[in-house]
Amino acid sequence: MRIVDTHCHLYSKDFDEDRAEVIARSIRMGVDRILLPNVDLDTVDGMHDLMRDYPEVCYGMIGLHPCDVGEDWDRELSVLLNLADTHTYCAVGEIGIDLYWDKTTQGIQELAFIRQVEFALSKGLPIAIHSRNATHRIIELLKSYKGKGLRGVFHCFSESYELAQEIIKLDGFLLGIGGVLTFKNSGLGEVLAKIDMEHIILETDSPYLSPMPHRGKRNEPSYTRLVAEKLADVKGVSLFEVVEVTTKNAERLFGI
Repeated sequence: MRIVDTHCHLYSKDFDEDRAEVIARSIRMGVDRILLPNVDLDTVDGMHDLMRDYPEVCYGMIGLHPCDVGEDWDRELSVLLNLADTHTYCAVGEIGIDLYWDKTTQGIQELAFIRQVEFALSKGLPIAIHSRNATHRIIELLKSYKGKGLRGVFHCFSESYELAQEIIKLDGFLLGIGGVLTFKNSGLGEVLAKIDMEHIILETDSPYLSPMPHRGKRNEPSYTRLVAEKLADVKGVSLFEVVEVTTKNAERLFGI
């Protein structure tokens, strides 16, 4: 059984004391590939270290997180994207729009997002999207790219069936499902029960959003298996089938 955690901030300081043990535990649980979305200039070195030390396990992405888009975003983004000349990445991410914390930066967030979308297209890479209070707007922005080969994932999807259908209609975009699926009142199970698994990949977003029974504690990539088990329950299929389908989806999207 080979499970892929398609979104994990394993370079986070939360793992400084036991990172090697976390990776070993993940592999023992069948989660033997971990995808690392970048956040900003401060996270890229730690991500590169993991890519170097665990080349068969850790696969990096390059990008600027929307919450880190500030006055100097253009310069910072140029530095990050230029790294693609000397490093191999599986995606452009974590990119997107976040209007939960600060709506005043929406304009520059959208500029940064579009620039990274165009970069991904130029490199033939998928995108990993962070969307918070902005999914409708992101879908509208992406509609103009339909039919141009753009593909990617809406990471940490936890919204309505109707929005899931809008994402699927974009063609080439998947739903990244994590610990929220295990939360008692999330309603996500009811949504996913109506969606074919060919549209789903698994993730943790570690160290955040731990699945039950670990909610409120540090998340880690081995817990991807708990998400897979819950999805199997929701879909009424075996764990093996969930892993087989979602892993193939991840391999196809990210080229891993």
